[in-house]
Amino acid sequence: MDLELFDTENRLLLRLDSDEALLGSYPVDDGCRIHVIDKSGTRTGVFEDLSRVEKYELSDDVYDKRTDSVRAFLRRNKMGKFNEEDMASREADQEQKLAEERDLITAITVGTRCEVHITGQSTKRGTVMYAGLTDFKPGYWVGVRYDEPLGKNDGSVNGKRYFQCLPKYGAFVKPQFVTLGIFPEENYGLDDEM
Repeated sequence: MDLELFDTENRLLLRLDSDEALLGSYPVDDGCRIHVIDKSGTRTGVFEDLSRVEKYELSDDVYDKRTDSVRAFLRRNKMGKFNEEDMASREADQEQKLAEERDLITAITVGTRCEVHITGQSTKRGTVMYAGLTDFKPGYWVGVRYDEPLGKNDGSVNGKRYFQCLPKYGAFVKPQFVTLGIFPEENYGLDDEM
């Protein structure tokens, strides 16, 4: 089989063709898709119409009573959501992270020039267009209109508009990656046609 990595806008990023590489060594991000191309020559399409496949369903009550299930294993070994200490610790970490983001976001003002520094990416300059909570992901986010078409959107995500800008000039980043300052607009020599 061949594996291909597609970004959130369904563009081919690269082929995952090294048998020795771990998945973490590739630039897989939230929303990316790994496409598998079957080269075995087996007949495909037999089960593509899922309405023709008989499904076995088990109610939560019946599943809870089973002793040979994954849920029973997790409960017995106090793992995952059945580990109250771990869940409380995770919840406390999330609350701490949210509080830190809230503190950072209070210093960010719409209309302020900024630089965005994300590890592994080049520094991008732009203007803060939005600062606050969003519907697309939890936590606080900063909407930035970049000086050049280096973003992912036009200020809207999943049909909700947070700010207005040209397509591919907008992006949402976490507040810890935003540095405010007097940054003159730079021309990177990129076309608006990207």
